[in-house]
Amino acid sequence: MKSITCIFFLLFLYTSASLAQTNTIVYGSNPQAGHYASINGIKLYYETYGSGEPLIMLHGNGGSIEAFNMQIPFFEKYYQVIVIDSRLQGKSGGSPDRISYDLMASDFCALLDYLQIKSANVLGWSDGGIDGIIMAMNCPEKVKRLAISGANIVPDSTAMSYADILGMKDFVENNKTASKKEIALTQMMIDQPNIPFTSLIQIHCPVLVMAGDHDMIKPEHTIKIFQSIHGASLCIFPDSNHGVCQQHPKLFNETVLTFLTK
Repeated sequence: MKSITCIFFLLFLYTSASLAQTNTIVYGSNPQAGHYASINGIKLYYETYGSGEPLIMLHGNGGSIEAFNMQIPFFEKYYQVIVIDSRLQGKSGGSPDRISYDLMASDFCALLDYLQIKSANVLGWSDGGIDGIIMAMNCPEKVKRLAISGANIVPDSTAMSYADILGMKDFVENNKTASKKEIALTQMMIDQPNIPFTSLIQIHCPVLVMAGDHDMIKPEHTIKIFQSIHGASLCIFPDSNHGVCQQHPKLFNETVLTFLTK
């Protein structure tokens, strides 16, 4: 097992739509790159950029394709980048009554079938990292390499602080202005995922496990994920919180690229 140390910072439950674009392309709302696919009973929205070996990007809870606005222009020089709005988020359809990490991972595996892609590299942040783990377990032939940041495999206090858990519960129980979608997505984080560490032995593709040293996901949980996946690599970003890609995109991108190409 190898270890990488870097510097990185991101925000808890970062809503990507709030970020100003750094170029003229509006990622997540680009008609030249955008497509819909009928997947598992919903319309799944995705955008494609570049050419070459496929690289799937999966955003965090409540986010959208725009979360990767600092990654897409970098990685499209090396890969066919396929960035997806997860079920019930961004421009993708879905019902608040039917949402889970297993279902979202199934959506992504089915999209690869739809696109006639046998296998792809996967980059997932937060919820997207959870989805990537499930993909590597449930449709392993679809995942060539997996890079995850700020992912957890249980929703309890061994992975997150009581304050974060109580904050999510308070949002669900007491926020009178939240939409059904926001409530459903938050409740999902309270209840899920529930993946035994012993199940991670099923993952055989190369994996890079990343997090900040002040991530909302406890360092010991991240390290245990790393230790439970045979041959995995670890990147702990000093002086960093939960999240992905935005404060130090050059460092983050080059770290992921090094992993994908080694």
